[in-house]
Amino acid sequence: MQKYFIGIDLGTGSTKAVAIDVTGKILYTTQYHYPTNNPNPGYSEQDPELVWEAFINAVNDVTNKLNYPPTAVSFSSAMHSIAPVNEDGKSLMNMMTWADGRSGDIAVNILKSGKGEDIYRHTGTAIYAMSPLCKIIWLKQNEPELFNKARKFISIKEYIWYKLFGVFEVDYSIASATGLFDILELTWYKASLELAGISANQLSNPVNTDHKRNLNATSNQLPGISMSTAFIIGASDGCCANLGGNAIGNAVAALTIGTSGAVRVGSNRPVYNYQAMTFNYLLNKKTFICGGAVNNGGAAVDWLLKDFLKKEHVSTEDYKRLFKMVDAVSPGSNGMVFLPYLYGERAPIWDTKSSGAFININAKHQQQHFLRAALEGICFALNDVLKAVEESSEQVKEIVISGGFISSPVWVQLLADITGKKLVLLQSEDSSAIGAIFLAMEALGVDTQFIHSKEASNRDVITPDMHNHLLYNKIFPVYKRLYADLKSSMHQLNTISNE
Repeated sequence: MQKYFIGIDLGTGSTKAVAIDVTGKILYTTQYHYPTNNPNPGYSEQDPELVWEAFINAVNDVTNKLNYPPTAVSFSSAMHSIAPVNEDGKSLMNMMTWADGRSGDIAVNILKSGKGEDIYRHTGTAIYAMSPLCKIIWLKQNEPELFNKARKFISIKEYIWYKLFGVFEVDYSIASATGLFDILELTWYKASLELAGISANQLSNPVNTDHKRNLNATSNQLPGISMSTAFIIGASDGCCANLGGNAIGNAVAALTIGTSGAVRVGSNRPVYNYQAMTFNYLLNKKTFICGGAVNNGGAAVDWLLKDFLKKEHVSTEDYKRLFKMVDAVSPGSNGMVFLPYLYGERAPIWDTKSSGAFININAKHQQQHFLRAALEGICFALNDVLKAVEESSEQVKEIVISGGFISSPVWVQLLADITGKKLVLLQSEDSSAIGAIFLAMEALGVDTQFIHSKEASNRDVITPDMHNHLLYNKIFPVYKRLYADLKSSMHQLNTISNE
């Protein structure tokens, strides 16, 4: 029987399992969704048991379909989640996801204290509400009884790993996104621990991303997995996406737009930009994935459809109509510019109190102008991150793109025109899960060169329209200035609306 590997992507909204063989052929894909709870403004929580159930169901789907055990199961995971657990790994509260913003003021206070740059340069993680460092401090200040009960503070991947093997271990990649881990010394950073009020013993044992374990006995919950199946701890979703898209070096960036969005480049050293607080996460102990993430990608498009266009149940046809309307408008949206900060923003402004804004509206603007300006604003935000990364590293020559937005030729072309870069379309939306599989293959000595060569010969390339790019180059500096001009007003209105 042909060897096959399962890549698990533990996402914010769902867990996906992808099975491929040693030639890179996708054999089967399955996905299980779960809800996010928002009990209070700024809160974003999930029940970790629902993620565990989704993981079990996804693996069993694959093994039932293929009818024999995989060679390995490897993990990709969303970053920045955190939950306090007891000595048995039982969560004491719902897990706080990356999008949880309740610790925003704590991040601001760390930056004002003068400690922010030191922590950023040691840990590679921006000082922001998403950071587990800030979330743990919030728990200490606001939930002291729960904080004192916690044996460990762990992420969703660590939760799954503990349920499988009964040990608290975290890969370097997820650890490097906590604000608590020294990315050069590969150990928990003392200054961050002191700030959080915890010890290294309250965090998992850090291991490299090729770390593997096997089940000690046949599992009733995973009957299709044998004791010879290797479980590889893997890396974060962003790092895995770069590996899955073969965007590790040579002036190649990876750009993903899903619910949020991100720009990432591979490097053999950290790429620091404190002003923009570009991140530096570890793919393995020798490879950094550097870049920045934005909050407003597909989430902003969903807002356009559900709240702006009043589509209660969004269908594929609704997306098609939206992009058709966008395509009917000339580049530049007749002078209208959109700041896409509907859900606050991460890189490069790092402001939970920022908000969306349409600027320069006049009587000539119609509904379709607002739609195009919104898409242009999302692409301007990603271009802003790209330029921040290029300031501190090398010029990017091409961008490997992935995520749900690749199904829209209009959106893809718009991104090419705004960035002025050649885009390489990654046909699979499963780059994070496939990157996790590549980590497993490398850990087990399986050669991945054939798969990479096959992908390289099967690329779709989108080139920018340079006439449009010149126009967008005139608009982009205006876009950049608008946030600085409006920041104070945004914050005032944010305070008033929350009174």
